[in-house]
This record gives sequence, structure tokens and C-alpha cells, in this order.
Amino acid sequence: MTPQRRDRLTSVLQKRQPDLTVVLENVFDPHNVSAVMRTCDAVGIQDVYILNDRIPPHKKWGYRSSSTAAEWLTIHPYTDAEACFAEIRRHYDKIYLTHLSEDAHGLYELDLTQSVALVFGNESLGVSETLLKYADGNFIIPQVGIIKSLNISVACAVTLYEAFRQKSLKGHYGESRLPREKISLIGSKWGLE
Repeated sequence: MTPQRRDRLTSVLQKRQPDLTVVLENVFDPHNVSAVMRTCDAVGIQDVYILNDRIPPHKKWGYRSSSTAAEWLTIHPYTDAEACFAEIRRHYDKIYLTHLSEDAHGLYELDLTQSVALVFGNESLGVSETLLKYADGNFIIPQVGIIKSLNISVACAVTLYEAFRQKSLKGHYGESRLPREKISLIGSKWGLE
């Protein structure tokens, strides 16, 4: 590994955000999953949870969409919602669903600098009613058009870049925030040790 490559990987690892994650529930199109992974990598998310309890697990992600982002992320696949959310609750203080409801908050009302898991649902059905019991709240992306939804990968990107904006203002990218053990584990996987 060249010194430049080592410096680049070390710099990326130093900016990973241990208190922000994405959960994808039964997202059917592997290209959508891959596009979300690419955005997660771009904003410093390391852990991504994929819950497939109503569709078969994906054999691989859409290669062109991900630009191999999955290599750099820690993917947590689940086929059981209860087990998935028990694990998420162990690591994150708040769980917010993208769910259209009367009590949903606008995206820009959320404090995304806290420890948060953001849940995005299936392309056709959205987040299932089953997941409502795990949530601390629902949010929507404000829109003024006729169509009241965005493609899953677009919705995720809009949301994660709002989190990036908020976290940048709070200085979250200015210093390493991952625990040493996790830095060592990921660094080893990336070939840094």
C-alpha cells in the first residue's frame, strides 16, 4: 500500500460517525441498496443495517450504483425485525422512520447530531406498520410537488446530507469519534495494519 493510499484510508476512517446509521427495510432493488451504501460512505456512516424479512436476501448489490461502497462499510444483514431493532437499540439512542403519518416531523426539525438510526422502507410500500413499535418518531422530507414521495436512494441522500450539514456545524468531522477498538478492527479489514 502506498503512503498516499494509507493516508487517504486513515483520513476516511477518522471521519466515520459512530452515532449515525441507516436501516433499509425490504428494499427490493439492489441498485437502490447500493446507491444508499454509496451515500452512507460519502457522509461517514460505517454501519448499515439491512432487514429483509419479507423479501429474499440480496445475493449481491448493484455494482455500478455502489462503486464498491459495500467493501468499505460494515453491513449488518437481518431477517428478523425484533433481532435487528434490539441490536440497533443497543447502539443508537433514537430511531426515526420515514413514515407518512399525522405525527411525522419535517426532516429539518430533527436533531441529527445525536445518536440516530434512520429507517427507510420498501420502494412501493414504504416502512411497514410492524416497525412503528420500534420508532421514537416519524419524519418526512418536505415537498411541494404533486407526487409526495422520492426514490429511496434520493430520500436517503437528502436526509443524510442534512445530517452531514448538522454534524459538520457541530464539529463532528473534525476529530476521530470511533472507539479505538473499532478503528483497529476496520483498519485491519481495510489493510491498514
